This record gives sequence, C-alpha cells and structure tokens, in this order.
Amino acid sequence: MEVIPAIDIKDGECVRLYKGDFDQKTVYGQPLEMAELWAAKGATRLHIVDLDGALDGKPKNLDLISEIVNRVELPLQVGGGIRDLATIENYLDIGVERVIIGTAAVENPDLVVRAIDNFGSDRIVIGIDAKDGYVATEGWLETSDTTAVDLGKAMQQKGVKRVVFTDISKDGTLTGPNIENTKELACKTELKVIASGGVSQLADIEAIAELEEFGVEGVITGKALYSKDLDLEEAIELVDDQD
Repeated sequence: MEVIPAIDIKDGECVRLYKGDFDQKTVYGQPLEMAELWAAKGATRLHIVDLDGALDGKPKNLDLISEIVNRVELPLQVGGGIRDLATIENYLDIGVERVIIGTAAVENPDLVVRAIDNFGSDRIVIGIDAKDGYVATEGWLETSDTTAVDLGKAMQQKGVKRVVFTDISKDGTLTGPNIENTKELACKTELKVIASGGVSQLADIEAIAELEEFGVEGVITGKALYSKDLDLEEAIELVDDQD
C-alpha cells in the first residue's frame, strides 16, 4: 500500500480546494518546494494535478511539472486537462511515469484504447471522480449520468488496469474517506484502485489499508498533510508495518 502526497497546482502555486470548489482554495506554498519536502519525508510517489489544465482542457503547467521531475527523483502520476495522445506523449517524454485521464475517459473512451495501445496499460491511469456516485467531468464542474462502477467496468473492458477514485464530496474536507464506495469499486471490478478524498488522520490510512485485499493499492492525501493533521512519515510507517 502506497501513501501518495498530492500536489495540486493553480496559478503556479500549490493549493487545496474544498470539495473541488475553485472559489474555496487555500495556498500552501510552491509546488517544487512541496515536492522536495514530501520526497525528504519518504514519499515513494507524487500525485500531481494541473488544476489550470483541468479547467482549460489542456496542460498549463508542463514546464513546472518538468522541473519537479528533474529535481525530485520520484515517480510522478499527473492529471488535469489530458485530452489527447499528444499531451500524454509530452508528459511521458518529460519523465512522468503515469498519466491520468479523467474527463476524456467519459467523453472520448476511444482515446483510452489508443493511449494503452501506444504507451501500455501501466502508464495510463483513469481518474474516476464522483459526486453522489456519478462521475464528474470538466474540472469537476459537470456531472455525467455514468456511475463510478459502470465507468470502471467499461474502462476495464478497454484494457485499463488502474484507477484513481475520488469522492468529490469528501475532497479537502478532512471528514474521512468514502470507504464504502472505494471498496465497491474495487470489488465490482478487477481494477487496482488508488483511493482519494477526505483523509484526515492515521485511522483513515489504516481503514483504507484494510481494503488492500480487495485491490486497493494506494491512498492519496493532500489537505491532511498540509494542515499537519497527518504526518507522512507516520502514515508510511503504518502501512509498511501492515504489509
């Protein structure tokens, strides 16, 4: 089980949103500084989201993410505004390990097939972001009529192996993760699931770690780290002891 720090980038800064609301953001310094901090504290991977890119539908922070790749010797998974093969290739070319497709997985599922054919299933991750069980798109501003589980099943049929599942109603709230829906997605598909949203304390990390037997392989945490409600080194030690 991996504990993965999140770095969300908006206007060149590291921010956290409350329930995905761009009008409710808190700034936590510079993305590169945060990346170096989490690396120093033992992170094994970083989760980067280009929030500007998610809004605009195309990458807006490629140079900054490239700088993080070059300065921090950790694998990165990156999402936000990834809507075509050229963007995926650009990210992989600068050294990003995994690219996360969100909106395009709903609106253009053929892109997922072509991406896997071109770059392999280990490099392509699907971001399933849900509001009340239904998949949200366009930087979480729109909600589709597709359920998280149905999208997961459809993506699995197209060759996807791994998804990041975020309950938007939990994201940035420090109210605890959606254990039930995370477990449901893992159990009703054969996907590897990385849980995201709502982590507030060590007990939440422990609860998600208990889902490892169902296929949950990681947990992303952001707000709890920045607010110091959760210590990364303690969280990593906890999951290492459980393995």
